[in-house]
Amino acid sequence: MKLANPVPPEVVQQVAEYFSLLSEPMRLRLLNQLSGGEKCVQELVQGMQTSQANVSKHLKVMWQAGILSRRSEGTSAYYRVEDEMIFELCNLVCDRLATRIEQQAHHFRVFNGRQ
Repeated sequence: MKLANPVPPEVVQQVAEYFSLLSEPMRLRLLNQLSGGEKCVQELVQGMQTSQANVSKHLKVMWQAGILSRRSEGTSAYYRVEDEMIFELCNLVCDRLATRIEQQAHHFRVFNGRQ
């Protein structure tokens, strides 16, 4: 990431907060569940095997950040990914991690005398 100098502290703070949204494994799991489309909270709770309070807490954080959108229908709340670019960001990170793992595996094979 190339940022103009000097970078205002408020900008750095906002960027850090955006990245911190993805530092929680539960949120990544929820995003994965929502990658197939809109789901109600109860569906997400069942898919995550955790409490509704925990799922709702993480959904609220992502909704407040603008990553998710929410709609109500009766007594149910439905969430969907509003900012599809979040998947591009996750794919970039996953591709980079996969490349590193492949490189490490190659180094281990070379060390072990197998190429």
